[in-house]
Amino acid sequence: MKKKEKERDFIKRAWDVQRAIEERGDKIGKGKYGRALKMARKPEGEEYNKSCQITAIGILIVGAIGFAIYLISAHLAPWIAGLLGL
Repeated sequence: MKKKEKERDFIKRAWDVQRAIEERGDKIGKGKYGRALKMARKPEGEEYNKSCQITAIGILIVGAIGFAIYLISAHLAPWIAGLLGL
């Protein structure tokens, strides 16, 4: 008798897990992210190229700023410290 009860409990838990998974799947496409996904579309070629160019320019600017900070910390800071006698 206990074996059948364990089997029933196991099956009940399995069905609960299955229902929880299905409920999560039903929520996909709803909410703030779902609205954005519904409005999304594949960009045209010209739009894609412009986006790539703007992204590349942004990467180059961030890289240049990082390199300038590196040069200042590696070369200018020791020179200023030497002048101040630190």
